[in-house]
Formats: sequence, structure tokens, C-alpha cells
Amino acid sequence: MMTIHEVSKLAGVSVRTLHHYDAIGLLPPTRLTDAGYRLYDDTALARLQSILLFRELEFPLKEIKRILDDPGFDQSAALADQIKLLELRRKQLGKLIALARETLKTGVTPMKFDAFDKTEQKRFAAEAKEKWGGTAAYQEYQQREQDGTTGDPADLMAQFAALGKLKELAPAAPEVQAAIRDLQQFITDHFYTCTPEILAGLGEMYVADDRFHQNIDKVGGEGTAEFVAQAIRAYCGN
Repeated sequence: MMTIHEVSKLAGVSVRTLHHYDAIGLLPPTRLTDAGYRLYDDTALARLQSILLFRELEFPLKEIKRILDDPGFDQSAALADQIKLLELRRKQLGKLIALARETLKTGVTPMKFDAFDKTEQKRFAAEAKEKWGGTAAYQEYQQREQDGTTGDPADLMAQFAALGKLKELAPAAPEVQAAIRDLQQFITDHFYTCTPEILAGLGEMYVADDRFHQNIDKVGGEGTAEFVAQAIRAYCGN
């Protein structure tokens, strides 16, 4: 058994994120000590490994939970995909290291750009998403991406910037709820049909995923991600 702090250090995932995974039922601890501390066994660690694989493929947390809870989920196949993804990254990293060493040794920057090419990684990621991402929302997003009709991420971040200006209000305040409705409509109009269920999952992801958390707080001010998550909970609860 490992403590939550040991798991955090081993997996490179914050304790806050592990707490959130537990709260939403994505990764509950194997058991609790008499003092209430979380403990994780090898089965839980294997599930965390699968979670991290799908996060690398940019799956939302709610979709990851659906996949992992499916009785037909193949842990071995998912692990094989993770190994392949890591091997591709190691291959590219090796090229970058070789390029840096050559530059250091000769003092001349060689005109080699293949080390920066992520085509193979992107192709594999796309194949993995196609294998595991069977939701209508993902298929809709993929079709829009192919058609070149997806929205500009900068415009999406502007939605969070606007919400950040409302942080002094209660999450359930009418002005805040109207802004959440606008966010939901923006996602529907520019990315995929954002149902209440999907919106709820996004709200949880905004606080659990460090990248989203930091980017949202960057445009809206510290605390915006948590504020948006609370506002979405209020909105979906209504």
C-alpha cells in the first residue's frame, strides 16, 4: 500500500488532483486508515496509469471514468498504447539531445529540423483517440476539426476572462449563471454539443487538470478556475 503523498511523488500528480479524482469517483483509494488517510494498492496504481494515458490523449475526466468503468475495458491494451506513446516521445527526445550535443560540440547550429517533427506522435495519438473515444461529442469535435470549423481557443479563454471579472459575486448569482450559459453555448457553437452532463465534466476538469487550472487562472485571475467550477455545479444543479 502507498500513501497519497507517495502516489503523488511516484506519478507526478498533485495531491489536490488525487483528492479530486477520489471526489468524482474516478480513482477512489483502496482503503482508508483509522485516521482517515488514503491508501492505494497496485490495482489503484494501474487505474491511475490508465487515467494518465487518457489525460495525455486529452480525454475529459468524465469520459475517462466511463471508459475505465466499462466491463469491456482492456487494461493490457491501454497499457500497450501508453508504452507506444512513451517510446515515440523517447525517440523524439533522443533526436533533440543528439541535435543539442552536435551544436555544443561544433559551435554551429545544424539546419536539422526533423528532431522537432511530432508527426508520428500525433498520428498515434489520433489513432488511440479513435480507438477509445467513441462518444458522440468526440466524433462531432473530430468532424469539425476535419472541416476546419472549430473555434479559436483564444476566444474560449476570453469566456473565462469574462467570468473572472465576476468572481466577487456568488457562483449562483444570475449574472454568473448567464455567463456559464454563454460558455456552454460557445462550446456548442464552436467545438461540440455541450450537454449539461458534458459541461459538468468540464467544470470538474477545470480544477483537476493543472494545465487548465493554470491557464484559466492566468486569463481570469487567481481563483477563476475554482469559481467557474462552482458556478457550473450550480448551473447544472438547476
